[in-house]
Amino acid sequence: MLTIAFINGSPKAKESASGCLLKELKGFLQDSEITEFRLRTAEGRDLAEILKNDVLVFSFPLYVDGIPSHLLRCLTQLEELSKESKPTAKVYAICNSGFYEGHQNRHALQMIENWCAKSELNWGQGIGIGGGGMILSIQSVPSGKGPKKKISSALATMAGNILSTRSESNLYTAPGFPRFLYKLSAEMGWRQAVKANGHKTGDLSTRR
Repeated sequence: MLTIAFINGSPKAKESASGCLLKELKGFLQDSEITEFRLRTAEGRDLAEILKNDVLVFSFPLYVDGIPSHLLRCLTQLEELSKESKPTAKVYAICNSGFYEGHQNRHALQMIENWCAKSELNWGQGIGIGGGGMILSIQSVPSGKGPKKKISSALATMAGNILSTRSESNLYTAPGFPRFLYKLSAEMGWRQAVKANGHKTGDLSTRR
């Protein structure tokens, strides 16, 4: 049976978009042996176990057009371990961002692909998902329905490639939700956060 490592690279302790996307993907991989890992720090106790799997699936948020620093440190450690143990794992990655457009994640996915080359691992495929700010709010929507339709389709495609350990071109998508409404919702959220912290919206543009 194919062994798969789900690696949640979100810095959040719980309720992360990265975790939601892995949960959605898991629904398309029901007959596989999946072990889940959380890499919120650079601690290496689980890293050797990760490399024992046939497939590695990273899920993480975009940070300044790249990989979060804590996950980058873990990747550096995994690179050294990989050179020692010579695993043959296939690597897939899901990167989500607050930008509406999924292709904003392309540089981060290229970083994972380049890491695979340095670590002598096999690159499989990446998915760049935009609209990350609303992924938690639509997690209860049935898979493949409404605003999750395009995301579910991309994850189902990746699942098929994982099960056959194929390498394919990266996919880019976003929730099935109008861009202007997504932007409006995000701006309302910022205003509410500002007020909750005892400030006014005009304070956002104040220079000190």
